[in-house]
Amino acid sequence: MATFLPFISTLFIGLSAVFVAVGWYFVAKRKIEVHKKVMFWAAVLATIFFATYLSKTLFIGSTAFGGPESIKLYYTIFLLFHISMATIAAVLGIIQLVTGYKNKLVSHRRLGPITSVIWFISAVTGIAVYCLLYVVYEPGPTTNLFRAIISG
Repeated sequence: MATFLPFISTLFIGLSAVFVAVGWYFVAKRKIEVHKKVMFWAAVLATIFFATYLSKTLFIGSTAFGGPESIKLYYTIFLLFHISMATIAAVLGIIQLVTGYKNKLVSHRRLGPITSVIWFISAVTGIAVYCLLYVVYEPGPTTNLFRAIISG
């Protein structure tokens, strides 16, 4: 279970990014109704990601970096960058949903490209973090969230 939930959450955030790209395509083609539906599903997928990520973090814990000590500092910096981008992406994503559904289209159009790019950065770095934690290297110990971040 400790490696299954991270795989599932990573899958969902990756799918969410794909849906954001598809939604971006449809809005560029002026297919607004399709754009709305696709972006709704991008948000649903992101919510499923968040629920599985939060469940794993709260009930199982966070996995510390298990790779070589010589790159632990680089991994930690990369992880903090990812966490920052993910937080910004989540806030901007919520703003985009609200402005889109309230037809505040000036703000929605202005923030859309920025939000999408940050969303992609967050998704790609999240997939990279997953790969570094579970695929490239043996997972480190699963522990409390803050100890996992501090210990790298």
